[in-house]
Amino acid sequence: MATFLYKLGRLAFRRRHFVALLWVALLTLAGVGAASAPPAGNSSFSIPGTEAQKAFDLLEQRFPGQSADGATARVVFKAPSGEKMTDAGHKATVEKTVHELSDGSEVASVADPYQGNAVSKDGTIAYASVRYDVSGMELEESTKEALEDAAQQARDAGLTVEIGGDALQAVPETGATEVIGIAVAAVVLVITFGSLVAAGLPLLTALIGVGIGVSTITALASALELGSTTSILAMMIGLAVGIDYALFIVSRYRAELAEGREREEAAGRAVGTAGSAVVFAGLTVVIALVGLAVVNIPMLTKMGVAAAGTVAIAVLIALTMIPALLGYAGRRVKPAGAKSKLLGGGRAAKNQDGRPAKANMGTRWASFVVRRPVAVLLLGVLGLGAAAIPAASLELGLPDDGSQPTSTTQRRAYDLLSEGFGAGFNGPLMVVVDAKGSDAPKDVFTDVSDGIEGLDGVVAVTPPAPNKAGDTATITVIPDSKPSSVQTEDLVHAIRDAGGDIKADTGAETLVTGSTAMNIDVSQKLNDALLPYLVLVVGLAFLLLIVVFRSILVPLKAALGFLLSVMAALGAVVAVFQWGWLSGLMGVEETGPVMSMMPIFMVGVVFGLAMDYEVFLVTRMREAYVHGEKPNQAIVTGFKHGARVVTAAAVIMMAVFAGFIGSSESMVKMIGFGLAIAVFFDAFVVRMAIVPAVLALLGKRAWWLPKWLDRALPNVDVEGEGLRTAGDAGRGSDPDEDRVPART
Repeated sequence: MATFLYKLGRLAFRRRHFVALLWVALLTLAGVGAASAPPAGNSSFSIPGTEAQKAFDLLEQRFPGQSADGATARVVFKAPSGEKMTDAGHKATVEKTVHELSDGSEVASVADPYQGNAVSKDGTIAYASVRYDVSGMELEESTKEALEDAAQQARDAGLTVEIGGDALQAVPETGATEVIGIAVAAVVLVITFGSLVAAGLPLLTALIGVGIGVSTITALASALELGSTTSILAMMIGLAVGIDYALFIVSRYRAELAEGREREEAAGRAVGTAGSAVVFAGLTVVIALVGLAVVNIPMLTKMGVAAAGTVAIAVLIALTMIPALLGYAGRRVKPAGAKSKLLGGGRAAKNQDGRPAKANMGTRWASFVVRRPVAVLLLGVLGLGAAAIPAASLELGLPDDGSQPTSTTQRRAYDLLSEGFGAGFNGPLMVVVDAKGSDAPKDVFTDVSDGIEGLDGVVAVTPPAPNKAGDTATITVIPDSKPSSVQTEDLVHAIRDAGGDIKADTGAETLVTGSTAMNIDVSQKLNDALLPYLVLVVGLAFLLLIVVFRSILVPLKAALGFLLSVMAALGAVVAVFQWGWLSGLMGVEETGPVMSMMPIFMVGVVFGLAMDYEVFLVTRMREAYVHGEKPNQAIVTGFKHGARVVTAAAVIMMAVFAGFIGSSESMVKMIGFGLAIAVFFDAFVVRMAIVPAVLALLGKRAWWLPKWLDRALPNVDVEGEGLRTAGDAGRGSDPDEDRVPART
């Protein structure tokens, strides 16, 4: 591995014009594809194998032409204080609004509130339901403008009017904080390298990689039904790993220059050593993201595969474009230590062997941990355990209009409907009764309706609405609790249990669907998939790390440390988004259940990113140990060369993720915060404290591997032993200076 990457790095350095032209051409091609691609539709939210999806498919089959997946809007009207919506003037205004809405070319139907019993009991609130032929993301701007204009005219007539539903669904915005995150990354890179040129290389390559990845996603969005959230998450992860991977290779390049090697040789060795770590770190991220397919939710699978593709591009760019750009930069990228006093503390005094006389902060910290491993280990574990305590109160759900900011019309419409018709009105349940095999379908429909009406937690049940064939009917059930509550979930299960009895008696099948039921099924499916996903992803990565580190205990320790950091991160997410701690600072206007896909998504992404730091930091320790250093000294050496860069990489990744907290999409906001805090816990507590403490306690046992397994495993040479034994042809100083004992 190291030898191949070494040759690749030197080739890219020499053929930099071709490499740069190739990546620019790919970026241009992806950009042209994105610009000429048709607009993306709404992302598919099917959940195969669930009752809600089965009912939805049955509706498509038995009720053709009703645009079951079309956008919907609820135009909610409220009369001024002391007046009622049944007043003649207000009634005329509403009927005029309904008439104007009916004229739209994409409108399938509009329900008049006075004909559909859609006026509250006190007469102060009414709503008109609008259904469209296409999804919310496919609606033309003229249709949305017509909807807003009709609402504004009703406002001008003296009514309070708000619009709910997905017809006004907008592409989520990330806000200015994303730019701030990239700016923070730039500052950290300048401080780390002490050079604007060296700092600019990781940023430039990361932006090119993300540009190619996101443009490709945009170009394929319509064909593959990729939602806007897919590209945002790919951008989030691609930026973070793209900067980090380039950072490690540039840092190793500068370290090789500091040892006196020629620039082409230094580029080759940087790619051969740090590049090997990049490849395996990238593989763990890709495994974790692609493994999301285990959940069998198409939307989540597409998000994972798209993000994994962006990570793969980041790895390829780091291995090829970074050495090419280093060739262009020439002497403007200086050896490690050769930077200004303001940016890097000045050039340290040198001993006769050319090494700094004064220990850096990484060396001092590692020496402290090696001397006090038990105290550091206990403090780190107890601290993460305390942060994880809120995770015990984790409640899962999916965001609806009730989680939107109060400044949005969707949220205000949600609140008006709750005020006029009850909390459960925003989450109606649709019961589909399939009586095709029954002798008396109408009797079955009535029995089902009467049975549901007698259940606890039901406010209203609409009469059965059969299809033309008369073999299938829909029944709308209004709960008395809000959509995301436990009571509503219990009601869904109660209806399904009652449906089982009806099927046994009549052969008719009763299915519950609708957005609320689908959310419940998604949460259950994610919970059921979490353990198999953990086993698959952690198991595959564990095997990969055994190959990388040629050890059993080091990968085991890496996996256990990951579990600590992800539980602590979930605890922080619960504290902020569910309990409301620091919610104002994070821009969380409405607390509630944590997004149901958050645990499994965090497990996947955080595991991949956690292994990044494990690979980057511990491979340097492994490299020192393989070449003759004692275990504790190898820990110190690993921190001496890697702690500063890992710290910078973690700060950069945190800044990039935190930049997405400003998103208008609650899911993106939550994921941005969760990943940022998870990186903090994993990089600074687990990898910087717990890992060296455990390795110090284990000593030589940390690197133990059964002989039979050692013979069976392929030698990938991540530590670059083959490069050291191959000679130092490109080194400008004494070649004997770099000779060290070979691995036995």
